[in-house]
Amino acid sequence: MRNFLWYGFLVVVGLFALVGVLFVAVFVGMRFGIFNVRGSSLERNAFFMPNQNSTVLAEDVPDCLDASLPTCDWKATPQWVAIKGGLIKDQEVIAKVSMQTGVSPRMIAATAVPEQMRFFTAEREVFKRYFEPLKILGSLTQFSLGVSGIKQETAKQIELHAASTTSPFYPGAGMTALITYQTDVDRDTELYNRLTNAGDHYYSYLYTALYIKEIEAQWSRAGFSIKSSPGAVVTLFNIGFQNSRPHAAPAVGGATIVVGGTSYTYGQLGESFYNSDELTDIFPK
Repeated sequence: MRNFLWYGFLVVVGLFALVGVLFVAVFVGMRFGIFNVRGSSLERNAFFMPNQNSTVLAEDVPDCLDASLPTCDWKATPQWVAIKGGLIKDQEVIAKVSMQTGVSPRMIAATAVPEQMRFFTAEREVFKRYFEPLKILGSLTQFSLGVSGIKQETAKQIELHAASTTSPFYPGAGMTALITYQTDVDRDTELYNRLTNAGDHYYSYLYTALYIKEIEAQWSRAGFSIKSSPGAVVTLFNIGFQNSRPHAAPAVGGATIVVGGTSYTYGQLGESFYNSDELTDIFPK
């Protein structure tokens, strides 16, 4: 019995010693770069992305389709070409969300355009390698989520307003049924998955449309309709519920986005798309 216990003790000590050696080895390897892999994370991941040119650098992305121009309108940029292609691919799901919520397809698309422009101009290398060739929209996964960049806390507020008949943002009956959870799911995880699903943008557009509907409801209750002010609606989407204060002269503003060497505000860019002739056959007002 004593021999058994002694051998057992030695095995346990040996295991702890082995774990210690492994930790030390990993630390030393990380400290001196032994485990480093050459190339950026994009280069290492390019293997999994079809039809990509891994030799293209971020600085090779032109600001304008006509590279000889120092500045150009947002419609004349490679970013818009990619976003346009992505919106066309999403036209059916946007139409479905529009039918369910009563928010026009064009208003939904106008809210997504500035966020996509901001993402593609900030992440130029990602845009050039992945999204531009495939003509798909980026689904943000850090802080701001989905194709329109909704923060998870904002999405929770959208859910609360949709369910509360006493909220000034209450969008009307039937909306909360669209975002009901099953009883056996973790809501935080499910909400994150809804907004970041790169293969299906339904919930990303749905929460966007509900936000628009709730903002419009708040202003309407206060006696100031903004349904005919798309730039103001997009601005309020950008600056959040807490900054939505109904009044007679809603302004167009928000974060600054530089596209094609030209500076726009978030709301201005959304309004410009809304009032443009781009994709009017697919996304009517």
